Amino acid sequence: MQPRTQLVLCVLLSQVLLLTSAEDLDCTPGFQQKVFHINQPAEFIEDQLVLNLTFSDCKGNNKLRYEVSSPHFKVNRDGSLVALRNISAVGRTLFVHARTPHAEDMAELVIIGGKDIQGSSQDIFKFARTSPIPRQKRSIVVSPILIPENQRQPFPRDVGKVVDSDRPEGSKFRLTGRGVDQEPKGVFRINENTGSVSVTRTLDREMIATYQLFVETTDVNGKTLEGPVPLEVIVIDQNDNRPIFREGPYIGHVMEGSPTGTTVMRMTAFDADDPATDNALLRYNIRQQTPDKPSPNMFYIDPEKGDIVTVVSPALLDRETLENPKYELIIEAQDMAGLDVGLTGTATATIVIDDKNDHSPKFTRKEFQATVEEGAVGVIVNLTVEDKDDPTTGAWRAVYTIINGNPGQSFEIHTNPQTNEGMLSVVKPLDYEISAFHTLLIKVENEDPLVPDVSYGPSSTATVHITVLDVNEGPVFYPDPMTVTKQENIAVSSVLLTVNATDPDSLQHQTIRYSVYKDPAGWLNINPINGTVDTTAALDRESPFVHNSVYTALFLAIDSGNPPATGTGTLLITLEDVNDNAPFIYPTVAEVCDDAKNLSVVILGASDMDLHPNTDPFKFEIHKPTVPDKVWKISKINNTHALVSLLQNLNKANYNLPIMVTDSGKPPMTNVTDLRVQVCSCKNSKVDCNAAGTPHLGLTSLLLLLLLSIAGL
Repeated sequence: MQPRTQLVLCVLLSQVLLLTSAEDLDCTPGFQQKVFHINQPAEFIEDQLVLNLTFSDCKGNNKLRYEVSSPHFKVNRDGSLVALRNISAVGRTLFVHARTPHAEDMAELVIIGGKDIQGSSQDIFKFARTSPIPRQKRSIVVSPILIPENQRQPFPRDVGKVVDSDRPEGSKFRLTGRGVDQEPKGVFRINENTGSVSVTRTLDREMIATYQLFVETTDVNGKTLEGPVPLEVIVIDQNDNRPIFREGPYIGHVMEGSPTGTTVMRMTAFDADDPATDNALLRYNIRQQTPDKPSPNMFYIDPEKGDIVTVVSPALLDRETLENPKYELIIEAQDMAGLDVGLTGTATATIVIDDKNDHSPKFTRKEFQATVEEGAVGVIVNLTVEDKDDPTTGAWRAVYTIINGNPGQSFEIHTNPQTNEGMLSVVKPLDYEISAFHTLLIKVENEDPLVPDVSYGPSSTATVHITVLDVNEGPVFYPDPMTVTKQENIAVSSVLLTVNATDPDSLQHQTIRYSVYKDPAGWLNINPINGTVDTTAALDRESPFVHNSVYTALFLAIDSGNPPATGTGTLLITLEDVNDNAPFIYPTVAEVCDDAKNLSVVILGASDMDLHPNTDPFKFEIHKPTVPDKVWKISKINNTHALVSLLQNLNKANYNLPIMVTDSGKPPMTNVTDLRVQVCSCKNSKVDCNAAGTPHLGLTSLLLLLLLSIAGL
């Protein structure tokens, strides 16, 4: 047992003995009634009497003072409890503390129907615990019990005593509350005859710091005679918890070159012991620094606050000269204000020296060389730079710019994100014959701006010399595509045009030969020497190889290089129409009933593969040399359609009617086509045309369909 604990227990025992010495006095100090019950009113009214309290110290109540647990009430000198203002909610309980130089006591006012509010009676109890005035004799006399945590066997052990100076014979003490009949149950018990209070097991202040118990006396039947009176058990803290760092990992950053005394971070530990004692009073210390260069004491920690600050000059905080820009500190927290008897806990603090852009990028060479074939694109050279700053930051990442020698925007430069090199590319093909050499001036900067006292110097620019290599380029047709307009059906071997291709390699003096590459209809031929194109067959505008009157052919121009290079040219031939297609009629079959009242037979249409004006208006006629008169008639409907009708009914049979149709070309073209007319028997809505198994449309239905087609034209 610690000396401090022994002293506290001795003081408590002396108080108990002093109180019990007054048992024979007639006057009992304290409140005559200690517990009151009232119903919760709708509102406590200002200055309105709540109840009267009676207190006596058996010495005349000199310097009597009252204290109320609620600031909204007061007790007057005569013991009357009144409200200081109108108030509706004050909680479930009010406590009144009375005190004179000779005695003190507590009364409890239980408000039936009251609701819990923030706050408690701890302030009143605290006063009672700390008051140096000993209690005088009263019916039940209790004093707070102080018990050190972590006591060892034997148990149970007596820790205090309750005294009742006016206890009737046969009455007993009863103890209730958390730790007795509430969880954790059975921690405390009381000798029902002597009032001795004992503890049955080891206590842990970090689990429960105080126990609020209640003592009362009962008769032999268990009926309460007096009480309950509060009994507070206070667990005295022992230094049994080490400081712990709960918020890790601890990582701090400080910019390189920071002034001495720059705060990096704060580290604080937690101690579960009583914060009002030295058991939880912590002091901090740096136990180890890794690495220990350039100084073993790069940082300092405030022993009370835990703030870590720099203690070296800004010159020593140069990230580029440090062995490692990351430091690890072992931080120790010790309780008992840092005394040797205190418990310790440690944690690691990682401090990173952050980079600032205090070094400009520099090209590794003043001049770079590159070669590229004419006509090629892509990366031609990688420009290398050096930068001492942190490769993970914008202070290291390079940005390249072409500042001279790129008027045609043929070059671009981009940064390789892995190597930081400048990748110079050709984006527009170069021509050896125009320029065999190019010179570029390129500068490099960082993504982040430089610090004010650093600037970009001559090493931040470089010259790139580019040599363009000559390659054998294919001849180029001009123009491309080539166009010509001719009438279809021109004579075979007619000359269409002479193509022209030139060799871009003007310094090589090569010859060019021509050939046909694609000629879908097989109509063309080209002279391999001079490029003259003529026809090998008749040109037909109506050919399936002609689209929208245009025929497309491809030709090759091949130079004499080694190996030879080839160029391709396109020829577009627009074919003008001539009247070389006769019109034709549709339909070529019709039906009519032998007893039809409507003698119309069929509406004929005509079409022509040629273009206007070699098409409609069409002229429809009956080829009379083979047809009897006064039987058939043909009438014009519009430019493209005519109506064939009968002048009299005919017998059931098949008739061939020659129809002659002529277009409007100059000269016109004529076509004679037989129209087969079937005269059928039509009875009871049945049509019989001697075509078994084949359904026939009636004449009326056929005429209706043809009229609808005409209306759509």
